[in-house]
Amino acid sequence: MAPMATHPLTVGFDLDMTLIDSRPGIHAAYLALSAETGVWIDADLAVTRLGPPLERELAHWFPDEQIQEMGDRYREIYPTYAIEPTLALPGAREAVAAVQELGGRAIVVTAKHEPNAKLHLAHLGIAPDEVIGWLWAEAKAEALREHGASVYVGDHTGDVRGAHTAEALAVAVPTGPCDAAELREAGADVILDDLTAFPDWLRGYSRNQLEPAVTSRK
Repeated sequence: MAPMATHPLTVGFDLDMTLIDSRPGIHAAYLALSAETGVWIDADLAVTRLGPPLERELAHWFPDEQIQEMGDRYREIYPTYAIEPTLALPGAREAVAAVQELGGRAIVVTAKHEPNAKLHLAHLGIAPDEVIGWLWAEAKAEALREHGASVYVGDHTGDVRGAHTAEALAVAVPTGPCDAAELREAGADVILDDLTAFPDWLRGYSRNQLEPAVTSRK
């Protein structure tokens, strides 16, 4: 009998407010853009709405015809202002490592400009196997399907939708703009207080996934 094909566990993670607290850095980048353009941007308000693509936020402050230009400029100055102040959220490094310790692959799927996402992860010593940028909400399913992810971890209702579109388990952490009630209402399959609880949850999930396969071989 031919051996049963096995597929490595692949877990996707969102970036902003799931793995990293990028609010201080994004706040600084918005203030710099505001100073450069002379256009007032309420950076305090902007960092409470992280998750959707940058252009959605810029639309609150700039006319439509300037959004693309301002987005390009924001991404250009972002490394200067946003990388150093950004922090890893509690449990982020351990969550990614937990997947890899089980022989799995950890990927980051984010709406952020991909080069800047990679700068954040390198600066903070978080080492996923792959980083895919420029995808938001349901569009994240493209990368999740391509990499065979069975779990996606995020902090936003858009992340829940992305997971479900990819037919992956939606694991949510209320560490961003959406609280546990919103995430639950959006259909999150699992809600953890933060990523410090993720390694234990993952070990239990992995055991449960293996048991049916072991039983079927008997």
